[in-house]
Amino acid sequence: MEIKEEKERFVLLNDEQEEAGEMTWSNAGPEIMIIDHTFVDPTYRGQGLAEKLVAAGVEKARKEGKKIIPLCPFAKKEFEEKSEYADVLRK
Repeated sequence: MEIKEEKERFVLLNDEQEEAGEMTWSNAGPEIMIIDHTFVDPTYRGQGLAEKLVAAGVEKARKEGKKIIPLCPFAKKEFEEKSEYADVLRK
């Protein structure tokens, strides 16, 4: 599996380079990312791939000095469970 960044989304590609999932965000000004959707195809669920998509968003926010508002229920749960994401959480 490979995660590739596109415009306001990370796409998860399988070995055949077919889309297997995505995480999308919108920018709310220059300093805020709003994660609004995370999806993994049912065939690939249970492998921690959605977690990897959210982690990619967190790394992007850290690199760009942004804060994240996790509107997507899955991303929100990840932020609640992972204290290591607190540095990029918009309070």
